[in-house]
Amino acid sequence: MYRKPKWSREGVNWPNRQSSRFIQVGDQKWHLQTIGEGPPLLLLHGTGSSCHSWAGIAPMLAAHYTLIMPDLPGHGFTQTPPESGQSLPGMARLLRDLLTALDVEPAFVIGHSAGAAIAVQMALDGYIRPQAILAINGAFQPFKGLAALIFPVVAHVLALNPITIYAVAEGAKDRRRIEKLMRSTGSVIPEDMMARYRDLFTAPGHVAGMLGMMANWNLAPLVKNMAGLQMPLYLFCGSKDAAVPPASAVDLCQHVPQARFINLPDLGHLAHEEGPEAVAAALLAVLTQASN
Repeated sequence: MYRKPKWSREGVNWPNRQSSRFIQVGDQKWHLQTIGEGPPLLLLHGTGSSCHSWAGIAPMLAAHYTLIMPDLPGHGFTQTPPESGQSLPGMARLLRDLLTALDVEPAFVIGHSAGAAIAVQMALDGYIRPQAILAINGAFQPFKGLAALIFPVVAHVLALNPITIYAVAEGAKDRRRIEKLMRSTGSVIPEDMMARYRDLFTAPGHVAGMLGMMANWNLAPLVKNMAGLQMPLYLFCGSKDAAVPPASAVDLCQHVPQARFINLPDLGHLAHEEGPEAVAAALLAVLTQASN
């Protein structure tokens, strides 16, 4: 068992620490944060991140909504599930169980990157019925051609290799590597957010959880079924996103009738971390419109 981030060590400086709690649901132990008042709003972070990703926009959203912000399975301080729980449908089921245990039916869902794909999967499976799903640089499109065959295999091999996992965790102690990784997304994020990513990536358990998710990810069935989505899907896209090109969202709008494209000027893949005020304002405008 790989060492996960420890709440008594890495968690000491965690954003919104006072709003954190741990909950056991069946065999799965979760870390989540709940903050704010109003209709429930579920926020799902992306691959390799944690609920800390929402720290910048949380205060602005919490003035109007009750935010439910879990660490995804295998990420941050949440337990890594068996392989079946690391796939897209598996994570959707685990999150359904969490919401059931919390007795929460989210009025809206905001997902970043892979978190947006999980939100749509949950809606298509009938686990949630939000008024709308808001995707920030949503990662919906699978890799093309040969990469579609190679990438999951490579991720699976890496996830099974302790040497690789420990090497990534050891390398993350060099702040320059984390800074380079973050810049490669097209975003420049604050130093305190960068420090939290260093905390995560120096923990082998977080690295293993991230690679396990990547190894079991298959977006093709999701994209095939997205035309049947029953609620609006708002695609907020950073114009400088180097991880998920905005053009992929434009293409998605062509075959998903409920999808709407919204540009986030001069922001990259981690748009909500580098420009929280602008992104929160854009989200709140849509949330207000969708509520009426």
